[in-house]
Amino acid sequence: MLVVACIKQVPDTTQVQIDPETNTLVREGIPFIVNPYDTHAIEEALRLKDRFGVRVAAISMGPPNAEATLRKALALGVDEAILLSDRVFGGADTLATSNVLSAAISRLSEREEVGLVICGKQTIDGDTAQVGPGIATRLGLSQLTLVDRIEEFDPERKVIRVRRKLEGRHEIVEAPLPAMLTVVRELNRPRYPTVPMRLASADAGVQVWNNEVLKLDVNSIGLKGSPTWVSRIFSPEREKGEIIGDGVNDPVGTANLLIDRLLGKDLLAI
Repeated sequence: MLVVACIKQVPDTTQVQIDPETNTLVREGIPFIVNPYDTHAIEEALRLKDRFGVRVAAISMGPPNAEATLRKALALGVDEAILLSDRVFGGADTLATSNVLSAAISRLSEREEVGLVICGKQTIDGDTAQVGPGIATRLGLSQLTLVDRIEEFDPERKVIRVRRKLEGRHEIVEAPLPAMLTVVRELNRPRYPTVPMRLASADAGVQVWNNEVLKLDVNSIGLKGSPTWVSRIFSPEREKGEIIGDGVNDPVGTANLLIDRLLGKDLLAI
């Protein structure tokens, strides 16, 4: 059985810069990292490998430099890494992205049974939480979101039981395999790569699949296949903070100063 971890290369959000002319991300000189939620997806896939002997594949859609993200997954112990990279994939929204990822997973399933697809809850650059469910819908997989614990995984009976983290409560859900999970940070603590594995990953092969491999309609992928797009993107301007009054020695006077300041900015109605 194959477990597929979907991962994404994202910019280090503390150093994001936006080109004001093109409204696109400035990539030059910006470090990229593995989407933090996806590191938990990789870790859980590897734990299933340790316990049940499943194989693990990591896939990512992105530009050629996203290969570095997949090499990090190889250094952790995944069995194969596949980069989905083609200019026609560029500019994709979540619908077009899930289309490409689903096609890649379907291609993997032609040679080996895919029992589980694991995605991070969301990416820190888009925050949509739509790609995982989009994959599940396209492939007809059981859809289990916000998973913070796998209670049971039975490859023989093809059943999985998980705990979902909901607002103010947890929910236990059992579903048939194959299934798609989106996972939260509380699920596990990601491992660190060993030195030998890190060295081995430098020489390991990362497969690159373009659209000649997937053979998708160009009108269903990339910018052409995206019904939504970003019309404007910018970094918010932040004013420098200000300390007013002396809240320790004169709390009442400081409160009055704050009220006057809020009224002056029309932020408080009396």
